[in-house]
Amino acid sequence: MKVLVIDDNQLVSKDISFCLVVRYPDVSVVAVDTGAEGLKMIESEWPDVVIASSSLPDMAILDLVSRIRDFSDVPLIILSSEMDTDMDRARGLETGADEYITTPFSPMELLARVKALLRRTQRLGFKQGHVAAFGGELSINFDTHEVSLAGKRVKLTPIEYQLLVELVRNEGRVLTHRVILEKVWGAEYGNENSSIKKYIYRLRSKLECDAGKPQMLLNERGIGYRFVGSSV
Repeated sequence: MKVLVIDDNQLVSKDISFCLVVRYPDVSVVAVDTGAEGLKMIESEWPDVVIASSSLPDMAILDLVSRIRDFSDVPLIILSSEMDTDMDRARGLETGADEYITTPFSPMELLARVKALLRRTQRLGFKQGHVAAFGGELSINFDTHEVSLAGKRVKLTPIEYQLLVELVRNEGRVLTHRVILEKVWGAEYGNENSSIKKYIYRLRSKLECDAGKPQMLLNERGIGYRFVGSSV
């Protein structure tokens, strides 16, 4: 496993490296001081996890997250300072961060967050030729864009497929209406929540045993949707 740490505080980087090496003896930890260096490393080294400080000397964290998400789905954890507000963290998650950890952090918390994030993302299409299965029924081939249910091919439109993949990539997490619209339709559709509702209904009709009592595509009233499924 390869982990990239983007933080100009060398003490923090060393602490993270020590924690990870103790838990994962074969881990390779690379540390850089700036966001610009981090972007180059992600493009050239393809790390399995990126851990970045919310306060970098050369760019705002939202800019960094946005630029990473322009070309990579790498699991991304942000180290949040005590100065960061709940709104700051919410914006980071909406922009594409996967997790936030408030500093100073305990080694146990860091390792737990990394483990949970890896468990969530390692099987969701980050590697070529990968097929993910959920609950013994639903499977997705991320290369061919084929979706199967109980071994039978399910025909999805491009929008339906993209919506499903965004939810699956964030299994267990609630995606807000705004995030879903921006990821699937584009930023210009930021207020058209009715589009999501329509396509969620279509997906449930094709993938759920009972669309009226969904087990995978769940609604969080007034917030958004989340996907629930267990890998086999």
